[in-house]
Amino acid sequence: MASLPVYDRSGEEVGSYEIELSDLTSRINKQLLHDAVVMYQANFRLGSAKTKTRAEVSGSTQKLYRQKGTGNARAGSRRSGVRRGGGHIHAIKPRDFSYRLPRKALRLATQMAIASKIRDQEMIVIDELSFSEPKTSEMVKILVGLGLDGTSTLVATEVQDVNVYKSARNIGGVTVSPVAELNALSVLKPNRMLVTRAALDALRAGGQASETSAS
Repeated sequence: MASLPVYDRSGEEVGSYEIELSDLTSRINKQLLHDAVVMYQANFRLGSAKTKTRAEVSGSTQKLYRQKGTGNARAGSRRSGVRRGGGHIHAIKPRDFSYRLPRKALRLATQMAIASKIRDQEMIVIDELSFSEPKTSEMVKILVGLGLDGTSTLVATEVQDVNVYKSARNIGGVTVSPVAELNALSVLKPNRMLVTRAALDALRAGGQASETSAS
């Protein structure tokens, strides 16, 4: 059983949140986490690198000089890959690096990543986080009060909150995401994770539902 302190917007402790890691996942599989992170990173690759073959570079295709009688090594087109300005012998072509792991595996990896944040004491719970209008200065005060200033932080909310997103989007190292859009990479990449009590309830309910469907 893990007991997480719950803080208010000023950084004062106002309670605690009891959670079993088994509510999220039965175990933390490092290999699955690695596989999921590599997949997400591969999907970010553009794959737009390209170099020209000897057929694509400009230049005459005429033989440079006759085959015999010059005393030089025989030579063909100036587009040859062994000559300056020629094409690449093994040219790079655009390619798609993306691939997908099974949906069930990715869902389990996300739950394991969240459980690892709790285990490593890198999760902070706030009782409530909302704004009547976007206010970056207020969000900065909250992060400072929680000791998260200058630290890469993922702010997880129960549902998409436009005002929370707009209040944090200009703060360096801070990202905002509803729990439905979390993945293993977005959870593991920042140093800290700030979640609302309602968001943690949703994460726990999602983990229990996944365990039930898997059994």
